[in-house]
Amino acid sequence: MAYNVFIAGSGAWGCGLAQVLCDNQVDTLVWGNQQEVVDEINATHTNHLYFNDLLLNPQMKATGDLSLVDNYQVVILAVPTNAIESVTQQVCDHLTHPVIFINVAKGFHPVTHEGLTSVITRVAGDKCYNCVSLIGPSLAIEVAKRLLTSVCAVSEDQAYAKIVQDLFSNEYFRVYTSNDVIGSEAGVAIKNILALASGILTGLGQGDNARAALMTRGLVEMRRYGVSLGGDPATYFGLTGIGDLIVTCTSNSSRNFSAGLKIGQDNSVEDFWATNTKTVEGVKAVKVVYEEAVRRGISMPISEQVYKILYENKKPSEAIDVLMKRPLKRENAQ
Repeated sequence: MAYNVFIAGSGAWGCGLAQVLCDNQVDTLVWGNQQEVVDEINATHTNHLYFNDLLLNPQMKATGDLSLVDNYQVVILAVPTNAIESVTQQVCDHLTHPVIFINVAKGFHPVTHEGLTSVITRVAGDKCYNCVSLIGPSLAIEVAKRLLTSVCAVSEDQAYAKIVQDLFSNEYFRVYTSNDVIGSEAGVAIKNILALASGILTGLGQGDNARAALMTRGLVEMRRYGVSLGGDPATYFGLTGIGDLIVTCTSNSSRNFSAGLKIGQDNSVEDFWATNTKTVEGVKAVKVVYEEAVRRGISMPISEQVYKILYENKKPSEAIDVLMKRPLKRENAQ
């Protein structure tokens, strides 16, 4: 069956994924709430706000009319975590039939602490055949440039994961499937917290040794947290675990790393809060993870210090000192 796809969100990731689908000859429409971006995509096949002068597939189309979603069978939600609930509701208000939803955000509901698949299926109700998360190590600019990328289509129902796999896979974009929704969603959310920490370390003048230790011990935290929720331990050695962790902790194109870098350079979070205008998902995720870790009794020392930097104005240099002076122990992977 040939599916057509509606993408709610004309930002970097929405347009990056639209590029893949258009390259695959999939009928695709991008919806955005900034008319100037919509007009630019249609007129010049560019999105200067995110991709400078990069030319996008000339078949890419955009609209500001959300009601057109009712003409599509698959809906991608390419919006920030804190907008998932409201945009899902807005989409469903225009739907007269069920669709396959694809979530591409990485995080948790800021109030209920639900995973995003749960949020979407709860809000969409009978308008949702299934919700598949398309997640993994994937910087939007590299996807838009058609650089090699591998991600994972995650759903408890593997038939729907396979539909998404087939829709997106091509010579530069390879999609694997997984049924570990809980574990995968936890992994890609927590890696944003660790990317903040990686940026902070770099901003404080630390080097590759520190980053390697952070990523290794951070992976332990990620797995510890995800398994406590019911995730599969093996997930954290795959694309939605260590794969996403590597790219986000090491790339200057990562918003979370870049945000952490500024915080580290300032040795303070104050200017970040005063000047940041970008979506930095780790900032929201760390509050959920910290609160859940305290409630569940999960040891998350790195995440705890990132939380204290962001929400208790702790100096990053002091947070690093706390981590380095924790009681000495035997390493294990638990």
